[in-house]
Amino acid sequence: MKKILIALFIGFSAFVNAQNKISGKITDKDNNPIKGVNIFVSELHKSSETDENGTYSINSIPNGTIKITYTLLGFASQNKTFLVQNGENNLDIVLEPTLFQMDEVIVATSFHKLQSQNVMKVEHESMKSLQQKGAVTLIEGLATIPGISQISTGTSIGKPVIRGLSGNRVLVYSQGVRLENQQFGDEHGLGLNDAGVESVEIIKGPASLLYGSDALGGVLYFNPEKFAKSNTFEGDFSQKLFSNTLGSNTSLGLKKSSENWKFLVRGSYNVHSDYKIADGNRVTNTRFNESDLKTGVGYSNSIFSSVLRYNFNKLDLGIPENGIAEQTSSSTTQFPKQAVANHLLSLNSTLFFNTSKIDIDMGFISNNRSEFENSAVANLKMRLNTLNYDLKYHLPKMGNLESIFGFQGMAQNNVNSGIEYLIPNAKTNDLGVFGTANYEWNSSVFQAGIRFDNRNINTESYGILGEEGSFGAVAKNYNSFNGSLGYKTDLTKKFTLRVNVASGFRAPNLAELTSNGVHEGANRYEIGNSNLSTEQNIQTDLNLEYQNSHFEFFANGFYNKINNYIYLNPSPIIIAGYDVFNYYQTDAKLYGGEFGLHFHPHPLDWLHFESNFETVTGEKQNGDFLPLIPANNWNNSLRAEFNVKNWLKDGFATLNVSNTFDQKKVSGFETYSEGYTLVNLGFGGQINIGKTHFNFIINGNNLFNKSYVAHLSRLKNDGIPNIGRNIVLGINFNI
Repeated sequence: MKKILIALFIGFSAFVNAQNKISGKITDKDNNPIKGVNIFVSELHKSSETDENGTYSINSIPNGTIKITYTLLGFASQNKTFLVQNGENNLDIVLEPTLFQMDEVIVATSFHKLQSQNVMKVEHESMKSLQQKGAVTLIEGLATIPGISQISTGTSIGKPVIRGLSGNRVLVYSQGVRLENQQFGDEHGLGLNDAGVESVEIIKGPASLLYGSDALGGVLYFNPEKFAKSNTFEGDFSQKLFSNTLGSNTSLGLKKSSENWKFLVRGSYNVHSDYKIADGNRVTNTRFNESDLKTGVGYSNSIFSSVLRYNFNKLDLGIPENGIAEQTSSSTTQFPKQAVANHLLSLNSTLFFNTSKIDIDMGFISNNRSEFENSAVANLKMRLNTLNYDLKYHLPKMGNLESIFGFQGMAQNNVNSGIEYLIPNAKTNDLGVFGTANYEWNSSVFQAGIRFDNRNINTESYGILGEEGSFGAVAKNYNSFNGSLGYKTDLTKKFTLRVNVASGFRAPNLAELTSNGVHEGANRYEIGNSNLSTEQNIQTDLNLEYQNSHFEFFANGFYNKINNYIYLNPSPIIIAGYDVFNYYQTDAKLYGGEFGLHFHPHPLDWLHFESNFETVTGEKQNGDFLPLIPANNWNNSLRAEFNVKNWLKDGFATLNVSNTFDQKKVSGFETYSEGYTLVNLGFGGQINIGKTHFNFIINGNNLFNKSYVAHLSRLKNDGIPNIGRNIVLGINFNI
């Protein structure tokens, strides 16, 4: 028996540590080797790079089918599905040149295909490109993407808006799990720092098939930074300075990888004083401080790959109530203010079989939010703990057919411990099951799926019913069936068509069901409605794209019909000096789209002109307009790319002109907003001095110091303008 056990142990060890290897050579169409191509196996979180001979190798690869992505700026990306055999495997690649940006693998959709292969149009933007725009916060950078806006409170608090929908209608994913941070409040920000984030993917439309409740309006999917390449150590230090807010953003990251193990850690600190408007005054108590820590450890072998990540984010936010009052450059927040501490722990694992695999994502989020009115004792103190789980089984591929079956769930607990209650103590449980399939032939793809979800909400009673701050017990159960159909085809070699129809749903949140009191951040008395029904929508999307060597054009159109749309409406009643707002429901519709082009004339391949226009209209069933709909915007950018001898590499200079139009399509309690034009400049690149290399960025945002009030600014009702001129200087050193 002892010998048998030893033999089994040796055999298992050999199986676990089987050194399957993929190697090859990457060339251009003239058979010239290409150096610096990035090779990435997302399922293993492993990456490599070609040497000067164009060769590469990746070790410790599992048996079965895996996907490998090959990318390099200036060449068309390739996403290869490869059947790994025992031992040595050879895979040579020929890359075709392209003058447009790299084609990226989309992680937010289940099948992880390149965007050019994807049925659904998904926006992809790297954090590097957003940071080059000089935004103070992550959400400011996101708002530069067509179809994306923000509801803002100064520079510190911003909530994403996708085609006119926001709050609990937009899901945010980080580290592969949904981010729950009590996002029902208008003045509750994103709570995510851009340090340690590789890129963002944006689904603009219902994504309930993949994500369940609350993905009715769309999804922001943040991809964490990759680990270091195998058998390497990497480190970097970055520093950004902001003239307007006298702000500073500092970040330090270190990471090390072997063939099987991977480690990384990143810390950052962000501090800003009150922002300055065009006339030179500062908006009192818009200052904020942010600390962020991200760390991760990963392991992979021939059987499984697993990554454990942790993110701690701490925010100290001033709440502006007095407009332009005390003038100071201090970054120490005054009362009233918010203190937010968010812990996010995630475990992302993949189990490999010969012809199939299982993805398992687990997440735990603890969000602690406190609000202080005039003392160090918290008036509001809410803790939201959320456990998420997500399992997807990728069935064996049958010819051109790929299919996935999975289930997802969430267990959530909200507890109050402050003097006041904004929402009651409550427990929420979600469970959803779904299946989806992708069939690809020639240059066409068809994708379909169906899903069932259940959400159960139970709240505790509190206080004396009828008095401010009291809540009756609520027990609600919501069910919903949803599905999606999508078709993508290349009408010609250069012309692509996508058509998608999808449904989504959103169960009412705790604030909508139970509110009974003054919402200080929104400056109103809100009364909930426990009889609210589930929001249910169906959206049709049409995407057309044309691309040749020097010209690219896209047109995205959508029509979104929402049944039982939940909205706030003012009443003639005043309680405790505050206007009373009640929650109602009606059917609604939103429609519009984004249109754009990218042109760089031959032989001036270094010169790029990009222009895009976005529009959205939201209407209730009776013809009245929906609130918080962003104004139309026309954005134009001119970008030059260059190198200067050996000392400046990947240099760029940009001129951006953003035109926001008048917003006259407003709801009953909103006011019109005047249009405005902002001019922004950017310059940067990599400086090489001997063996010293560093990247720098200089941005001039709102260069002409325009005084304007954005329609979605929460300071609009007080007539407070948005931020004035802001000069941003950033540097990044590799250690």
